[in-house]
Order: sequence, then C-alpha cells, then structure tokens
Amino acid sequence: MKQERNGLRYYAHIYKMILLQDLKSKMSYRADFIISTIGMLFTNISGFVAFWILFQNFPDIKGWTYHEMLFLYGFSMLAMTPVQCFFDNNWNLNRALYRGDFIKYCFRPLNLFFYFISEVFDAKGLGQLAFGLGTIIYTWNKLAIPVTVITIVQMVLGVISASLFMIAIMNFAAATGFWIVGATNVMILMFKFKDYARYPVTIFNKAFQYIFTFLIPIGFMAYYPSLMFIRPDKVPVLTYITPLYGILFFYLSYKFWMKGARQYSGTGS
Repeated sequence: MKQERNGLRYYAHIYKMILLQDLKSKMSYRADFIISTIGMLFTNISGFVAFWILFQNFPDIKGWTYHEMLFLYGFSMLAMTPVQCFFDNNWNLNRALYRGDFIKYCFRPLNLFFYFISEVFDAKGLGQLAFGLGTIIYTWNKLAIPVTVITIVQMVLGVISASLFMIAIMNFAAATGFWIVGATNVMILMFKFKDYARYPVTIFNKAFQYIFTFLIPIGFMAYYPSLMFIRPDKVPVLTYITPLYGILFFYLSYKFWMKGARQYSGTGS
C-alpha cells in the first residue's frame, strides 16, 4: 500500500482530482477568467508589436534579424507556459505562510511541493501557449527551417528543457518566503527577468552574459535551445547540455523549496 501511495499513478490520480476541483471553482467566475485571458493576450500582442516597431527602424540587432528575434520570442512564450499553468500557486506561497494557512499541507500524506503546487492550474497560460505556437510556426516558415521528425523532437525537448529553468527560478524565489517576509518582491524581480529571455544573450555585455547563463540562467529559456534551429552552424556546447542543466537546476530549486517547507512550524500564534 505504501508503494502504491508513493507511486506515479497515485499522484497522477490525486492531481486529476485536485485539477478538476480547481477548474470547477474557476468556472464560477467566468467573467474574471475571460477578462484576465484577454489581458494576457494583449500583453503578448504588445510584445509582438514592440518587435515590429523596433525592426522598422533597424534592419537587425547585432546581426540578429527580425524573424530570428521573433523566433526567440515565440520560444520563450512556449517555455513560460508550464510555469504559468502548473506552478502559478507559487505566487500564493508567501501569503499562505504569513497567514499560517500553509500548515494544512504539513498534515497530509502527500509530497508537500506536489500538494501545494497542484492546487492551482492557471488556464490562461493556454492562450499564451497558442500565441507562442503561432509565432513559432510563422517564423519557422520564414526562416525555412526543415520540418522533420528530428527537428520536431528537438523542438519539444528544447521547450521542455527551457521551461525547467523558469520553473526553477520561480521555485527559488518563492521559497525565500520560508525565511524572509518580502518574498513576493523577490518573485516579482525574478519574474521580470523573463523579458530578457526574448533576446540573444550575445547582445549583452560579458558580465550579463555570465549572469544570464549561470546565475539567473534565462539564456536557456530561448537563446541556447533556439540556436539548434535558427543557427545550426553555430551551436555551442551549452545548447546540447540544456536538458541536463535544466533538470539539475529544477532539482536544486525543488530541494531548496522542500528545505524551507520542512523547517516551517506555523505562525507561532
């Protein structure tokens, strides 16, 4: 019985039940869902328009063309979808800790991280997924990237690997709430870095290239995995190790989150 309760099928069943309950509750506020979805759509469109306006005045940016930059933008949106859809509850962690609500997760026979994260599914991220896919398909055609089984598999693997970095960054940021009060500000700061993922790391100076590669690795959210498609003759080693680096970075963020969760003892009131 213990093995069954710790197995993948058991957690998949639990997640399905929690997901259905969350979706039912969201359907009670359809207007809020529609308005927020439209807001996210316009946010993505504004980014698209910003690129278009920028390239009306400049033919390229340090050798990067409009469609190459747009490919990075679409790729980063796809990489952002999992953190938006499945890990959005991290934004509520600081409030749960402050109010003492987090204590309820400590008494259930479930993995703390899984239980807390699975309580919220943000369906608005599906709109971002659609917009990202549309951008990728458009630029894929413009850049004449071959459509083969290999390139499709590489794309899927690249997006999954890239998403692990943003998930990990937000896990680290949210988990600071176990030790400091203003963790939400840390999350906002880290979330802002996603905007830089739309650009090639090489357009920044050497210091920021190092930061965006090893310290806050947003370069892996689009730039490094995208080189496989848009500049296949200039693929660095970092592109090939993106999946392994992503898994490692996510694992470290999970351990950091769980370390804080295990030390949590309530509000003391």
